[in-house]
Parts: sequence; C-alpha cells; structure tokens
Amino acid sequence: MHLQSVNLNQMRKYFDSGATRNYSFRRTQLEKLKEALVTYERDIAKALFLDLRKNPEQVHATETGLLLAEINVALRNLKKWMKPTRAGTNLMNLPGSSWIYYDPLGVIFIIAPWNYPFQLSLIPLVGAIAGGNCALVKPSELAPATAGVLEKIIEDSFPPEYISVLQGEGSTVVPSIMKSFRFDHVFYTGSVPVGKSIYQQAANDLVPVTLELGGKNPAIIEEDANLAIAAKRIVLGKFINAGQICVAPDYILVHEKLRDKLIEELKQTILNFYGENPDQSSEYGKIINENRFDKILTYLTEPELVFGGLYDRSKLYIAPTIIKNPSLDSALMTEEIFGPILPVVSFRSRAEARAIIARNPNPLSLYVFTNNRENEKYWIEQIPFGGGCVNNAAWQFTNHYLPFGGIGYSGIGAYHGKHTFELFTHAKPVMKTPTWIDPALKYPPYSGKMRWFKRLIR
Repeated sequence: MHLQSVNLNQMRKYFDSGATRNYSFRRTQLEKLKEALVTYERDIAKALFLDLRKNPEQVHATETGLLLAEINVALRNLKKWMKPTRAGTNLMNLPGSSWIYYDPLGVIFIIAPWNYPFQLSLIPLVGAIAGGNCALVKPSELAPATAGVLEKIIEDSFPPEYISVLQGEGSTVVPSIMKSFRFDHVFYTGSVPVGKSIYQQAANDLVPVTLELGGKNPAIIEEDANLAIAAKRIVLGKFINAGQICVAPDYILVHEKLRDKLIEELKQTILNFYGENPDQSSEYGKIINENRFDKILTYLTEPELVFGGLYDRSKLYIAPTIIKNPSLDSALMTEEIFGPILPVVSFRSRAEARAIIARNPNPLSLYVFTNNRENEKYWIEQIPFGGGCVNNAAWQFTNHYLPFGGIGYSGIGAYHGKHTFELFTHAKPVMKTPTWIDPALKYPPYSGKMRWFKRLIR
C-alpha cells in the first residue's frame, strides 16, 4: 500500500470506536498473525534468501522463530498483562485503594530496517496488537522481497483500518505521512542519523518515540577468558547475516598478552564455520546492496589486514575479515561497521580500554569474556551501555524476558515480551476513595491541624 492509499483518519476512527480494546479481539488478531506465519513460511524464507541470502535455518532462528516466540508469550500472558494491577496507597489516602490500568495509546507507526526486515517489522507489531492499538508498518524498501511478503500477510490477515503497510522510499514517505497525521507513538529501528530526523519530526507534535539505533559494541577479552569459547561466540555474533546486525561485536578489546593467540582462534573458528570459501557456504549471507557493499569496502584500507579481505561485487560478497590494531582515528574505529570486518585492538590496562570505549560512548551492547566475577562486575558497572552479555555475544536479543534497547546515542526506550506491551500502553493510575468515611481533617479550615499533617504526610 502506497502513501496515497493509506487512510489514517479511518484508522483513527476505528481505534476511537473501541473495537481494538477487548481481550478476545486482541487475542484473535495475535492468533491470525501466528497462523499467517505458518501459511506463508515458504514465501518468507524465499524472500529473505533473495534479500539477504539467509538459509531456512537462519530464517527460523533469527526471524520467524523469534516472532513466533513473541506471539506465544503474548498469547500466554495477555489476560494478565491487561488486568489492572494494585498499587500501594500512602497513609494520607487510606482507606482508599490505588490501581494502574493499561490503556492503548492509539495509532502506532512502526518503521523497520532492512537487516532483519521481517522480525524487526513484526515483533513491535505484536506488542501494538497486544496493547489494543492500530498500527501502520513501514518495511524497508531495501529488502523489497520481504516487504512484499509482509504486505501480503498483513492485507490477508487484517482490515486496512486496523493494520496497514506503507511502502515506498523511506526518506520521502515517512516525513510526508508524519507531517500529515499525528501518531500516538513512533517506533523506529535503524541508523543514528535517520533516528535523529525521526525524533525531530515527532517533536513537532510531542509524539513519543522509541529509537532502536546502533553503536560500536565492544567485546572485551580479559586475561582469564576462555579464548576458544570467546572466539566461537564472537565469530557467531559478528558474522551472522554477514555482520549486518546492530548487536554484533563491532570491535574486540583484548589484553595485549592474548591478542595473537586470540586472532589464531578467530581464524580457525571462521574456517570451521564457513569453510575456505565462505562465498560458497549456505551459512554465510550477502551484503544488502551495492551502496552498502561500497561503503564496507572503504574499511579495508587498514594496513594490518590479517585474515580475509576478499570480495566479489557481482555477488555482493565480502569475506569474514580480521584487522589488527587499526588506527583509533580511522573510519573503521569511529563509525558503526555493520559488515563482516572485525577489528582487534589490544590494551595494556583497563584505563586504556575504557578510554577507547569512551571515544564512542553509549554502545548498544557490551560483551565481556571472563571467568572472574569481579572482572564482569567492573565492566558492567563502569560502562554505560544498552544491554549485553558475559561470555556471549548478541544473544541477549533473543531473550524476551530482557528489555532490549539502547542508551544515549544508541537509542531511546526498550521492548520485547511484556516490555513491548508496556511500551504501547499508558500506565494510567487511578485512586479509589470510599464514601463510608469522610474525615473532616481533609477539609478547611486547616488551622490547628499541622500536627496531624506532619504525622500523615511523611
């Protein structure tokens, strides 16, 4: 559906009718979405192969499986999430009671990226549906096959006044539609520059936003780390989807005593995972388009390229690549790489490592590899970051019990599981006061009541 076909006034009218609010309606819509995933399973897999060369196993593990898990969590817990929860009541307001109700926000605008174009469009939608909202979904035009399947799924499953898809060039259609209609929440996943633009547009009408952005995520290797395990988990987190993942380790910080040994472990792990020719491996993806391909190639100019570096523009293929001790002022170390190039930077002291991280503050993710509780405690407490792992990389995203989101330059707000439901609802506080008692203490004149106020208000 293109810009001229989207009728947001009808969507507003549908929401205002109250049709989306009751439990049975919300549950039915979640079940429809779940059923559509089964019906279109082959089409989804084919589209993701065309767009990003993902094999069926990767599609399930990183796209449809995560989405199904989110739907199942919502179906199991929806009634409990919707139920008003009791809050405490202070002494001044006894014998009243206090409650929190979860109100739908209204019409939600979800703007998705191209790197995980299916699940990053629809996981937020699960929370919007569970929260009782209407939604407009804008899939990325850079993953056109997936965008087409996604539109077909939504058109077949929901009426357009409830949920619609907006197609087109994001830089054109997003500003136009945000200028013409006030959404109740905008959810954007993508780059920092575009996120800033979305934020500015939303601010004109005081529209709340969630920004899921990126950043330079460090993986810190302490002296006591298990290098073989660290190498496997970093290689998996870095090179899945050919490095086009916002939670990928962007660079490694390793104690200088371990640097060369770690690099050998990384090389062997890459060979074990993808073979001598990753371009022929069904486990390894492709770069999304020629613009991104050309951008990533600019990072290959560092002098100490110690592994990989091969590429084929006709296949949009760039091999898993390791670069040792790049200049900290280089583009490789000042920009989010978002591709299959892994810088390995050595440090001598924690202060030195912290100074390197501080050059690109507020990473979306941080990973520390250590078997010492004091070491992990140090890094978790000393570095501001969105979320992360100890002795793992990237997999925190798959845990729906954890809120996922950034901090500072890496984003605003968090979602997944119950957190998505809470994101797309307003926690409306209500205090209920009985009429069977009505103390004169609460009413004027207040002269002479100070001692009671001091006793009650504390």
